[in-house]
Amino acid sequence: MAGNDWINSYLEAILDVDSGINDQKSSLLLRERGRFSPAQYFVEEVITGFNETDLHRSWVRASSIRNSEERNTRLENMCWRIWTLARKKKLIEGEEAQRKAKKRVDREKARKHAAADMSEDLSDGEKGDVVGEMLTHSDSIKGGRMSRVSSMDTMANLDKKLYLVLISLHGLIRGENMELGRDSDTGGQVKYVVELARALGSMPGVYRVDLLTRQVMAPDVDWTYGEPTEMLNPLPESQMDEIGESGGAYIIRIPFGPRDKYLSKEVLWPHIPEFVDGALGHIMQMSKVLGKQIGSERPLWPIAIHGHYADAGNSAALLSGVLNVPMVFTGHSLGRDKLEQLLKQGRQSREEIDSVYKIMRRIEAEEISLDVSEVIITSTRQEIEEQWRLYDGFDPVLERKLRARIKRNVSSFGRIMPRMVVIPPGMEFRNVSVQDIDGEIDGNESSGGSDPPIWSENEIMRFFTNPRKPMILALARPDPKKNLITLVKAFGECRALRDLANLYFTVLQTLIMGNRDDIDGMSATNSSVLLSIIKLVDKYDLYGQVAYPKHHKQSDVPEIYRLAAKTKGVFINPAFIEPFGLTLIEAAARGLPIVATKNGGPVDIHRVLDNGVLVDPHDQQSIADALLKLVADKQLWGRCKERGLRNIHRFSWPEHCRTYLSRITSCKQRQPKWQRPDNPYADPERDSPSGSLRDIHDLSLNLKLSLDGDKAVEGIQDLVSKGKESGKKQVKSAPLKVSPNEKQENSRSPKLNMRKLIIVVSVDCDSVADVLGITKTIFAANPTAKDSPSTGFILSTSLSISEINSHLDKGWLKASDFDAFICNSGGEIYFPSPSPEQSSSDSLYLVDTDYHSHIDYLWGGDSLRNNLVRWAASVNEKTKDDKEGPVITELDSGSSHCYGFSVRDPELVPPFRELRRLMRIQALRCNGVYCRSGERINVVPVLASRAQALRYLHVRWGMELSKVVVFVGELGDSDYEANFGGMHKTVVVKGYCKSAEKIHSCRSYPLQQVLPTDDPNTLQCQKSDVDGIKAVLAKLSQLK
Repeated sequence: MAGNDWINSYLEAILDVDSGINDQKSSLLLRERGRFSPAQYFVEEVITGFNETDLHRSWVRASSIRNSEERNTRLENMCWRIWTLARKKKLIEGEEAQRKAKKRVDREKARKHAAADMSEDLSDGEKGDVVGEMLTHSDSIKGGRMSRVSSMDTMANLDKKLYLVLISLHGLIRGENMELGRDSDTGGQVKYVVELARALGSMPGVYRVDLLTRQVMAPDVDWTYGEPTEMLNPLPESQMDEIGESGGAYIIRIPFGPRDKYLSKEVLWPHIPEFVDGALGHIMQMSKVLGKQIGSERPLWPIAIHGHYADAGNSAALLSGVLNVPMVFTGHSLGRDKLEQLLKQGRQSREEIDSVYKIMRRIEAEEISLDVSEVIITSTRQEIEEQWRLYDGFDPVLERKLRARIKRNVSSFGRIMPRMVVIPPGMEFRNVSVQDIDGEIDGNESSGGSDPPIWSENEIMRFFTNPRKPMILALARPDPKKNLITLVKAFGECRALRDLANLYFTVLQTLIMGNRDDIDGMSATNSSVLLSIIKLVDKYDLYGQVAYPKHHKQSDVPEIYRLAAKTKGVFINPAFIEPFGLTLIEAAARGLPIVATKNGGPVDIHRVLDNGVLVDPHDQQSIADALLKLVADKQLWGRCKERGLRNIHRFSWPEHCRTYLSRITSCKQRQPKWQRPDNPYADPERDSPSGSLRDIHDLSLNLKLSLDGDKAVEGIQDLVSKGKESGKKQVKSAPLKVSPNEKQENSRSPKLNMRKLIIVVSVDCDSVADVLGITKTIFAANPTAKDSPSTGFILSTSLSISEINSHLDKGWLKASDFDAFICNSGGEIYFPSPSPEQSSSDSLYLVDTDYHSHIDYLWGGDSLRNNLVRWAASVNEKTKDDKEGPVITELDSGSSHCYGFSVRDPELVPPFRELRRLMRIQALRCNGVYCRSGERINVVPVLASRAQALRYLHVRWGMELSKVVVFVGELGDSDYEANFGGMHKTVVVKGYCKSAEKIHSCRSYPLQQVLPTDDPNTLQCQKSDVDGIKAVLAKLSQLK
């Protein structure tokens, strides 16, 4: 390196933006040949720090070039690249620091606002530990033991027949021979949900469990993943009469997305609505079947819908909202935590990370899950303390205050937090033999029968020179975060450990159908880790002491554990962070002591089992010392084995399920309110949903609208107004009115279940006239549709019913031309008058209050409105120098489930993601929709939306979603994406709503990430005239 003076200048530039060399490392570098070594600094300090394997390789190749001029040029280029990376990392760190600081300030403001609303202070006895109070007697761990939930106490709270729905969308899921490790989506979560469903199905009181997942019929996966139904726990004939024909636990595969492709979780987002529609149909049908089997006139609705991971959580939130049943969520791994870890590496910006992992859409799905869930189930306290508190929708301080108020039966002013519950995963003991539990086999004994094939000399034994030595077992993917390279270094550099033990790797990610493919065929990251391990084996000359067999099946894993225990070995999980650590429980069940990372779930596991040592995964020497201690001290090894076996039942599935069911059954049950013999869903074979609205007096209100002249804009004159006045001008309630010439039992009900085609006009225009203009064009393209019993029309809009009604005459339309009106961005559903001869200025409307009961849960009411007004005032204050007046003005939407605001200049208003974030950090759950290119803001319940309103019409009135055609513009309101991807057809009308682009330019994730491409259910209407609409409708008729 002599003569390369230019290196020093680049080194100084790097040090200007980097943390520099610590004293210990500097002294090591300076001792090399008595001088500082820039090459070693770059390789060990910068390149290794960035985890850039290709940088390291490039540096080695450049350094080995004999031609000094070429070598210097390449090294110079390398230095520039390293400098750029270091500077980029520093910039990313600065941006994230500013973002976190702003979040802390906003959260403190939110707590102050909440404290101002909730005037009562906490007593001293309620000021406990923030997270400690989240854990109650059934999920806390005290004195190294988890307190148990009595099965008698649990069953006392259970109904005789329970129906549970679990959802896990990505990966390949089947009951037997799971291909764990086939890809990054088919891992521990797959095993967890299958075993949970199977265990719940065996619990007394549970009638049926459905595990919903994706049906995959791709040619590159096994045919079993295309089977619609798979039973997880076949029941003996003796129990069939008691359980029923449809009882038990099942995997239900719902088709959504491309039928012939196996998709990764990152590209499933556009297809979530299609899954929700398919799952909704299954649950409704199954609820009806189960209700009949148990002898009930009503459907047996799910007691809860449990989503696993972000994609399933988003789906569960939509299903929970439309069915009005409680939601439970388990994150498994969380997007915000992953984003932070990736940003810390400094190799990618937030935008680059999002383009690869779709991380912002995932985070939004997790926030939605927080909004809707009643219970969040976590595996460890670390998940609550360090991961969930990163989210806008969860504040442990505010959660403690709200829970204290609930205990005292004091109002929380519309604020709601989900309950965090720690329930460690269970384990199936069916593959654990008596010998595993009670055996005292030492390393010199042989088993009574023949050894399993995986023990044979052709598999494991061929790697070892002395197979009787204790085995150090690691079971993990070759992923950098699993820290396997540090493990090999610790083993290779500890001579005493090498003399006493063998090292065995079971590398899951390298398996394809039970065999490892060529290393060159693996992903770059996985192949890099595996190659590094092989090189370290060669560097430390570990041949005969390290095993990494090529062939491996899931059924072999128990036998591998047994072999390690037989040799008095140790199981190790050295991951940098481990969310839970199920393999630690599996190892303990076979009598293996453990060495595990001190970061994450292993801390809780070790507190219960007390069967090993926790280590710092970054401390190579600590790992070596812990392994040596357990391997060398046979008495300690025996004590750890005994303690692990004695306490392992704490992690059994029956124990897990008892705690799980006690939590689920404690949720407030709010099943559909219209369950009655004459309910249309209870008897879908009837000609009409109900024949008449005989229950109109308790589900709807007959509204007589007298809207003439200037009074039209003042809102509905007669409207049911729930709650208190709250200082806002509100329309007072009116008694039920029925026309004197009309008997109630002859009132016309929505004929939605009789329609063969239902056209939904959801084109988001900037003016009412434009909305009715495109509606009139669609009507003109169907001249006979208005009078046809086979075709129906629904207007879905951000407008209020008064705005619509005042303009119908101007568009030469009547209210009776429509089957329903979805108004206020999904906050209201109205049905037209049963008197079609009336003009629109004297129309009768029926408001569906059953829909109100659906969306009313989590609605903040007056407290939410007060905070919205406060937010609007803060925006106006920032722009008070503007002489044109306030930027945001509150509107009277005439609705108890929609707060509207007019925006004078959308450029001066924060984007809708910011409004949503500010409400979430105050525990106010709502759905803010920016409408009319940002000139209007509608805030509706979090369970309400225009898309959800359509699903509600399917559930309540039997409208077939497959017969629905939704007309939209090229863009639309901020809820535009929900118009795509379901079982319905979508027609994009060109030339409309282009100005809405400014709304979507400030999204937290790009709109393109969630809109399906090449979707056969999406059609383009190139011309927005009558001929263009006719052409699209003709094409639709050909698709049927």
